[in-house]
Amino acid sequence: MSLVVVGGHSRNIGKTSVAAGLIAALPRYNWTAMKITQHGHGICSAVGEPCDCAVEYDHPYAISEESAPGASDSARFLAAGARRSFWLRTAVGQLGHAAAVIREIVDSSENAIVESNSIMQFWKPDLYLVVVAFETTDFKESALRYLDRADCIVAVGKGEPQWTGVSRRLWESKPRFPVTPPGYVSANLAQFVDARICRASVL
Repeated sequence: MSLVVVGGHSRNIGKTSVAAGLIAALPRYNWTAMKITQHGHGICSAVGEPCDCAVEYDHPYAISEESAPGASDSARFLAAGARRSFWLRTAVGQLGHAAAVIREIVDSSENAIVESNSIMQFWKPDLYLVVVAFETTDFKESALRYLDRADCIVAVGKGEPQWTGVSRRLWESKPRFPVTPPGYVSANLAQFVDARICRASVL
């Protein structure tokens, strides 16, 4: 069993598209997929909307399994060919409450691919890909915290980084795979992931 984690430095830069593209490009791994969404303060994990519950105690996390391909991010994983797909919602800083259920799903899978940065706090995956868009200035703290652990960088679009407070040494030394929408997974990227999973299974 192999665990692949797809993270990224900001929202809406193609993380889901990269994960779905890898599922489609490497169907022989019979993927179980998961998207982890962390809500801000005052948003209920159970319903994804503001509520008055004490999130930390009443609804520390919520998880649902997709039943059919669709337009939502986790349903797109099924459309790409995943055997199973889950969407886990939790409050910021509360992912630890869901660690046991995540482990159960991952351990029961042939291979798993998870879209998240924060899961790196609890797992050492076989492969960690970080999706970046140089023209997007936002850089999430969770992405910066684990950037040095990235096995490769998936660079969406062109140009030079517009980030501040991000040391170039954290990403310039990593293998980099430029991609252009709508093709978020190149043949070279798929081959790199395939080779790393094969190496991990041998070890």
